[in-house]
Amino acid sequence: MKKTLEKRLKYLFSGELTSLIVFLFLSYLLNSVYPNLHLYSLGSFWISFFLLEFLLLQGTIYWHLKLKQLKKQYTPNTTINSIQKFKFLKKLNGFLIFAPFIAFVTDLYLWKSNLPVGGVSIALFIYLFAVLEYINYYYIQLSYDNISDINYLWRTKKLKRACLDKDFKRFY
Repeated sequence: MKKTLEKRLKYLFSGELTSLIVFLFLSYLLNSVYPNLHLYSLGSFWISFFLLEFLLLQGTIYWHLKLKQLKKQYTPNTTINSIQKFKFLKKLNGFLIFAPFIAFVTDLYLWKSNLPVGGVSIALFIYLFAVLEYINYYYIQLSYDNISDINYLWRTKKLKRACLDKDFKRFY
């Protein structure tokens, strides 16, 4: 059981870390190959991208802490100290989620009729992805990538609570 859980936590940790790094390269590549999108000139892109990367970093740290705890204490339970920090981050993220709205409005105002619609569309997609990541980490598990999760969906016909939400419920 411990080996299976350790393997799963390594998978989740490495997946989040890989996403964090790959998205950095993809943004650079996209901006280089399609300069007419003006991605790096859009505040909405930068704010949305920062939000997504910030959330992926939190996911990376969370899964790393759970893995470290499993190896050290033979339990994946997150410490109260870590949970308090994630509780603060949850509130901070809730505030940060509204920042892209200001950036999108600012872009509309600054660019007026020259607004690069393709770039803004990509920024909007990134923003929506970040919001889904926030929900996935802190409220409801949205990612079902193994047979156990899929069986749970079929059996119960409902989505699982997010792991962080379960950790919050243990202490609050």
